[in-house]
Amino acid sequence: MMIDPGHFLDSLRRRGVDFFTGVPDSLLASFCAYVDDHCADGQHVIAANEGNAVAMALGHHLATGSTAAVYMQNSGLGNAVNPLTSLADGEVYRVPMLLIVGWRGEPGIKDEPQHRKQGRITRPQLDVLEIPHWVVQGDSDIEAILDEAFRAMANTGAPVALVVRKDAFGDYQGQRKSAPLSALLREDALRRILELAAPDDLIVSTTGKTSRELFDLRVARGEAQQDFLTVGGMGHTASIALGVAMRQAGRRVICLDGDGSLLMHMGAMAVIAQQKPARFVHVLLNNGAHESVGGQATAAPRVDFGKLSDAVGYAGYACADTLDSLSTAWAQVAEANGPVLLELKLRCGSRKDLGRPTTSTWDNKQAFMEAAGD
Repeated sequence: MMIDPGHFLDSLRRRGVDFFTGVPDSLLASFCAYVDDHCADGQHVIAANEGNAVAMALGHHLATGSTAAVYMQNSGLGNAVNPLTSLADGEVYRVPMLLIVGWRGEPGIKDEPQHRKQGRITRPQLDVLEIPHWVVQGDSDIEAILDEAFRAMANTGAPVALVVRKDAFGDYQGQRKSAPLSALLREDALRRILELAAPDDLIVSTTGKTSRELFDLRVARGEAQQDFLTVGGMGHTASIALGVAMRQAGRRVICLDGDGSLLMHMGAMAVIAQQKPARFVHVLLNNGAHESVGGQATAAPRVDFGKLSDAVGYAGYACADTLDSLSTAWAQVAEANGPVLLELKLRCGSRKDLGRPTTSTWDNKQAFMEAAGD
């Protein structure tokens, strides 16, 4: 038995929830897709990060007096702690909102290394935050749980949370699809970048399918793994790469970033420009979607990254949407006195047999450090 996303949305609406925001999570993909398809413009916003989502929910309450729902994967609690404790909390502004949290890494269920600790501490973390919460699974009596949750919210005037187990929601395929920005696939672009990069270049890649594809490509090329594959901490890839570049000034550092990742902490671009790492190539893999967690649209297609990079102080910008134009753009930026931004406009899509790194996170870190030390 699973929870019908439509029934769940109707149940929230009957209890007065009229605004939905958050950052997509694969465990909540069906619910997020249903909300996206069945909420009018302005009733649903995919936020840049979870803290922004909590802040929007707060603003919505200030303007309307009503309650918003904020969805996120449990790792997003880290981004949300500050506005939850210093703004929405019962000892500050007392702002009711319903948090819907995907429980990745639940103890006892096999999961990826980056999810294990977060899964183990999710409920204790909510306890520390003094946020009442209920675990939801497929056969839960969702009406009874929501009744309890909304009574608690009415008593405290502050946030409450639902912690949602894997496979709790029934399948729903979203009808809204991001328009492809080109015909170029990310994996093909990564393959070409590896062909163009020098053997001693240091590569830091973002979370999700990008790092998985990069790992597979190194295997296919018969090369030892030497790239830093960021498996968690979405949004921080560019800052990791900056930290490397500031201590490896003689090496070219290639940051493989995603559009959702870049938008999540876009302020990092201004700091990168401020530090002026000379051999820093910031590659934006822009498919306009959170592809790794369900394909929900990002705001990236509306952003002029050329003007943005210029405004924050990057030394150069190039854009490509085919393999040929990627080679041409690489020639423009690879030897420039950076930092430079190379935007690759892509379409969503990946191999069904795409694997996951077979080396441990510790082995990956060690291999990168050895490569950086050569």
